Amino acid sequence: MNDLDTKKAIAALNFIMETELAGVVRYTHYSLMVYGYHRIPIVSWLKDNAAEGLTHAHKAGELVTLLGGHPSLKIGALLETEKHDIGDILRESLEHEKNALRGYYDLLKIAESTSVLLEEYAREMIVQEELHLDEVNKMLRKPGDISPFDA
Repeated sequence: MNDLDTKKAIAALNFIMETELAGVVRYTHYSLMVYGYHRIPIVSWLKDNAAEGLTHAHKAGELVTLLGGHPSLKIGALLETEKHDIGDILRESLEHEKNALRGYYDLLKIAESTSVLLEEYAREMIVQEELHLDEVNKMLRKPGDISPFDA
């Protein structure tokens, strides 16, 4: 068994934390920009995603400190596209979630065969993120379309 590269693990966890915090800001902003007949359930869904992102960021930060690292105070990239159509919001959300998923896969590569704790954490988060991606993908489909949305 190899030893965990703690510096790489901390860097990966800080990337995850920064990305999840960007999601908190992003989903909060989106929740304020939804208008129309379906506003209430969509705003609720966006607020839930913001809360989930904060929970995920906190969990990553706890693991940073467990490894003896310092949690980042940075927030991942935020881009204001000025596009607030529900479809635009969902497509931007899809890209954000793919970025977060890449972060968890990177952590998994670092942790494999070196840290059961980090490996299991990464796998658990990958499952959650892939299910979330599927949910967004289904929201982007036209009613009755069973083929995945191709972004």
